[in-house]
Amino acid sequence: MIDINYVEQNLKEVTERLNSRTQDYTNDLIFAVEKNIARKQILKEVEEVKSSKNLLSKEIGQLLKNNNHKEAKKAKEKVSQMNIVIEKLDKELKKVEAELENKLRYIPNIPNLNMPIGNDDNDNVEVRRFADDKIIKHQTPHWEIASKLNLVDFEAGPKLSGSRFLVYTGLGSKIVRVIADILLSAHTKRGYKEMFVPVIVNSDAMFGTGNLPKFEDDAYKIGDQYLIPTAEVPLTNLHANEILDNNQLPIKYTSFTQCFRQEAGSAGRDTKGMIRLHQFNKVELVKLVHPETSDIELENLVKDAENVLQLFELPYRVVELCTGDVGFSSMKTYDLEVWFPEQNKYREISSCSNCGDFQSRNMSTRFKDSNGKTKLVHTLNGSGVAIDRLFAAILENYWDGEKLVLPKVMRPYFDNQEFLK
Repeated sequence: MIDINYVEQNLKEVTERLNSRTQDYTNDLIFAVEKNIARKQILKEVEEVKSSKNLLSKEIGQLLKNNNHKEAKKAKEKVSQMNIVIEKLDKELKKVEAELENKLRYIPNIPNLNMPIGNDDNDNVEVRRFADDKIIKHQTPHWEIASKLNLVDFEAGPKLSGSRFLVYTGLGSKIVRVIADILLSAHTKRGYKEMFVPVIVNSDAMFGTGNLPKFEDDAYKIGDQYLIPTAEVPLTNLHANEILDNNQLPIKYTSFTQCFRQEAGSAGRDTKGMIRLHQFNKVELVKLVHPETSDIELENLVKDAENVLQLFELPYRVVELCTGDVGFSSMKTYDLEVWFPEQNKYREISSCSNCGDFQSRNMSTRFKDSNGKTKLVHTLNGSGVAIDRLFAAILENYWDGEKLVLPKVMRPYFDNQEFLK
């Protein structure tokens, strides 16, 4: 969540920046600031009463020592009254803090000062492109190619689990495994530590990354636990409630997991194929870094994700998201969009975000700086990349009309075959 003290000190600026997300947060911010002022006032009153109580308690000891029992009794009565006041103030404080936290949980991160202003993805800004010379067009969608080559059973998934599920079969299953290995190998070579994490997490972990309470409708819930929407959740929370040493940063993790999302807000979109699934495969990248270096670390994170698409020699572009399209927890995001020949357009395959201290404040993930001062780390995350979408992009970009030409990076896994029929 955002720093309420910063909001209070910079209310006008924060309101303008948050309202550029295309939703009006004015009343929410005013409410939060008022509750924060009330919280600090109650804290001040509590401390004053407790201080007076401590002085009086010491005085009682001295009175009893001097056998002045009458005055000691009066002082004890005052202490009893003070305890009643303290109890009342503590209740008021808990109520105000709960109201403040509940409001802050629904307020997104403050957009970066240099972020493009806009309403939706149409206002995102293209930063660069790769392999324009490899852009092709044809009329065969990836799901038809996958079916022709017997790589995916699109009917078995709905039979077993319902819509937006699929079953990879034979070589299709192997391709998923091969892609995951290529991605993990690439990222570990670039300094990421590979982790294998649970796909079920508790509500604290979901809240830590900003998935709760805002996006509970998109989550799959099992009792009081959740299936992860991305490995960002367990990876980022590995250091929740910890104070790290200065020399531990930056921490870089990568993980291959299955991910689960109900896609509650995407009814009717990408109902065919491998683009928008309820259960999908992804290699995730997560960083915990010094606040002073998080902007540079984001640029490097994007390059790490780009490296994957370059290994597969796929045309793609990098776009910077505008204020109206950026995610809830992010203060700056770049998307990588890979080319889909049949759709004649670029589609998102990775989203790389700098969340600043938004998530670390939720998780209480801190570090000791070189001066011994405790500060919140900055967290970053990105897809490195979405495997099902990469698979689909390979199918469309490497289809020659009769067979699938295997990307060079994959051929060693298939006895150096050049193509699949």
